[in-house]
Amino acid sequence: MVRILPQTKAAAVNPLKTSQPLGAALAFLGIDGAMPLFHGSQGCTSFALVLFVRHFKEAIPLQTTAMDEVATILGGADHLEEAILNLKTRAKPKLIGVCTTALTETRGEDFAGDIANIRQKRAEGLAGTEIVLANTPDFEGAIEEGWAKAVTAMIGRITRPGEQARQSKKIAILPGWNLTVADIEHLRDMVESFGLKPVIVPDVSGSLDGTVPDRWVTTTYGGTSVEDISELGTAVRCIVIGEHMRRPAELLQRLTGVPYAMFQSLAGLKAADRFVSLLSAISGTPVPAGVRRRRAQLQDALLDGHFHFGGKKIAIAAEPDQLYQLATFFVSMGSEIAAAVTTTNMSKILEKVPADSVQIGDLGDLEALGAGADLLVTHSHGRQAAQHLGIPLMRVGFPIFDRLGSQHKLTVLYQGTRDLIFEVANIFHANRHAPTPEALDPFRHREMPDELSSSPLARL
Repeated sequence: MVRILPQTKAAAVNPLKTSQPLGAALAFLGIDGAMPLFHGSQGCTSFALVLFVRHFKEAIPLQTTAMDEVATILGGADHLEEAILNLKTRAKPKLIGVCTTALTETRGEDFAGDIANIRQKRAEGLAGTEIVLANTPDFEGAIEEGWAKAVTAMIGRITRPGEQARQSKKIAILPGWNLTVADIEHLRDMVESFGLKPVIVPDVSGSLDGTVPDRWVTTTYGGTSVEDISELGTAVRCIVIGEHMRRPAELLQRLTGVPYAMFQSLAGLKAADRFVSLLSAISGTPVPAGVRRRRAQLQDALLDGHFHFGGKKIAIAAEPDQLYQLATFFVSMGSEIAAAVTTTNMSKILEKVPADSVQIGDLGDLEALGAGADLLVTHSHGRQAAQHLGIPLMRVGFPIFDRLGSQHKLTVLYQGTRDLIFEVANIFHANRHAPTPEALDPFRHREMPDELSSSPLARL
């Protein structure tokens, strides 16, 4: 059984994790007409905004209650009310997602009560705008927990409770935070190829896919609508991707009775087969020829690529669910997980990671544990460790700011797994060290006695 090693250092060295409120804001960015609102200082919001802009290379709608010293001591209810009313007046969002931060959480304010009072006092002015609260203190958890809490809060606040008439072709999909824009687009195409109608919550492929609107939009444009979230109870099944999305799926089931199917990863042949089989069972239709062809392409890629993976040592640093996804992928290809580092010990999926141990830590731990590995796998902040160790780096997760197109990288199902195989195999191939003449002939520069050194044979 894998050993979970706790963090023992007093300070992070080259931090690995990003904060809970950032994860919650990312989830809110997948809703059409939304505006994430950080309830905290301007600095907290600015830090998250910089990471978002550098990663997505897009204009990101993100606002703050701008708590100052006085509000921090006396309470931030007035700042929260003022920020919500200003956003309603200026941006007219369909949803305001309030993400708390360590500054306000440490004080122990009653955020739910404050928002309830604001709704009651300003009911007429706030008509048409949902306000959703996600309690996301920076001092615990990471991006994974923040994303899950925001999705849970949206379902709890917006989804209409009670048993409802089910639409036989409608399925709800709750994707994990680590699915890229390309992953979600591919999921939608796959589901629609079976004649089904997917409702994806949240859907960053509609709002962070790099399109340019024909006019300036102050909120998110594209993504899941508030109306779609309210009608999730009419879905015939819910598909959940990632262990951290189990809690919102359980809440949806309690509220509406919609059953869910859990997929802890969609990378690899077995996981993709299970997903496709489920879609075929729900729709009652055979697997389309195009999907079968992509499966055959993956089988061929497995044959072509496994020569490059066998015996390779991999060092991975990522959030728990992404760590599990990547580790199982590499092990299935014949590689060995030499080092596994993650952000928190709050996920049960860590017990299933195929490694001897998982270190709760930072990128300093990855550098220490990953010496001698053939490949480092983490986000862009791992580039220093890769340079120090002289090991190639495969960039995954968030943030990736020194490469273009990270959100358009496909990593799931048949096609995404095929692309992962080719990407990694090409990294290994590009960093392969060709043997030198000296390595092939260890006696090339051997020392000889003086009487033999003048012989013509010695010069051959």
